[in-house]
Amino acid sequence: MPKHSQHRRRGKHALDADDVEWLETTAVPDTFDGPPEGDRWSTWDQSTPTEKGPRPHPDWLVTELAAVDTEHGVLKTGKEADVHLISRGVPGTDRVCLLAAKRYRSSEHRLFHRDAGYLEGRRTHDNRMNRAMANRTAFGRQAIAGQWAVAEFSALCRLWELGVPVPYPVQIVGTEILQEFIGTPDGYAAPRLAQVSDGLDSLWEQLVAAMVTLAREGLAHGDLSPYNLLVHDGRLVIIDLPQIVDVIAHPAGPSFLDRDARNVATWFAAKGHPTAAPDTLATLLRHEARLTD
Repeated sequence: MPKHSQHRRRGKHALDADDVEWLETTAVPDTFDGPPEGDRWSTWDQSTPTEKGPRPHPDWLVTELAAVDTEHGVLKTGKEADVHLISRGVPGTDRVCLLAAKRYRSSEHRLFHRDAGYLEGRRTHDNRMNRAMANRTAFGRQAIAGQWAVAEFSALCRLWELGVPVPYPVQIVGTEILQEFIGTPDGYAAPRLAQVSDGLDSLWEQLVAAMVTLAREGLAHGDLSPYNLLVHDGRLVIIDLPQIVDVIAHPAGPSFLDRDARNVATWFAAKGHPTAAPDTLATLLRHEARLTD
């Protein structure tokens, strides 16, 4: 037998001495396709046209494919989702915008401790998925997370086009919703209504107008309170809309409308607003939703 054949043969993917030397002396980046700066490339091109916000897109929105996303920390934590602040900009230019990235929790987390009432009427045509969602299996919880994300993005798009004061919905990627950041250019989030004491007359008028617009469309926020209303430069902005309710189709629709009215009117009344009356607001909303004569 030839001498060289006595050596152990290399596997077809084995490295020879030259390969090993190159790897040891050459700086190889951890990720070959990563951005030159920031945490990830912009995800703008990962969303289909129907997964992007209404046209025309705002001028402030960065849509260039060369843009990168940079994480700046958590704005808000919750049982169902966390909201992160990110900047999306084109390196080497002044093209940059701030976005709020709402990320619904993955399947190993407990999702929507009060979701049963909201999920009414959101059954799919897939019986296996319906059973998984009802039994809260890992697959079912992930499906619920996807449903909530899609429901919220769709609601934001619809309300934006109706002129309801909501953040502009930028895009949805899986269970992440990117939307307009409501706050200062240096990244300070706008306060919740619960933290505000000035300008309440104007804020009450804005809120009633927005709720009337929703009711005329047969909708209720479903979980409205002073904690999911932001105030920015005197403007009221409604957030947290995954549980938006069709008050006509949902069997308990009117009760959601009444609860929204009670939550916000009670708060304004406690602040001394003279016309904030829960029953009066609920009656108005039921009338606008054509639930009463």
